[in-house]
Amino acid sequence: MIKQLGIPFSIKSHQEDGFFCGYASVFEVTDHHQEIVARRAFQQSLNKWRGKGRLPKMLWQHDQRRPIGVWDEIYEDEHGLFVKGRLLLDLAAGREAYSLLKAGVIDSLSIGFKPVRAIKDPKRNARVLEEVDLLEISLVTFAANPDAKITTVKEFVENDAIVRQIKELSRLLKAHNLNKGRM
Repeated sequence: MIKQLGIPFSIKSHQEDGFFCGYASVFEVTDHHQEIVARRAFQQSLNKWRGKGRLPKMLWQHDQRRPIGVWDEIYEDEHGLFVKGRLLLDLAAGREAYSLLKAGVIDSLSIGFKPVRAIKDPKRNARVLEEVDLLEISLVTFAANPDAKITTVKEFVENDAIVRQIKELSRLLKAHNLNKGRM
């Protein structure tokens, strides 16, 4: 005898559409402005932001008139300044930016900051930023730091094979339960 169970379920993404993450800055890389961000350069600034219960602004191409999303998480790890955020898809600019991210046209991040403490490194012919006041983080076409990249763009793809199979299974279970009730 085969016993069948009707199991209600729903499909949810663990992240919302518009989610992305990456590195807004990478430590010890000489950028196109001959600047190097030192490890822990953001520590004091991030502590100040957290003390206010806020995070820096997410802008489009460093344009303060074009905020396009929110940062959910910003922290320093061994590699650099890691960020997780989401584009505001209610905004036309957010939807446009999201399309460009998904297509890989926009793949870079850049920081807007004020230097607090910096030293000149003659060996590397660069200014080493030991402490910065982080003002904003932007999605950009070209970043000064070539390693400041978006690493993940999350979207919940409806036409994914697994999703289609789960939806078909759900449809079959619902149809079976309806037919079972008529018997």
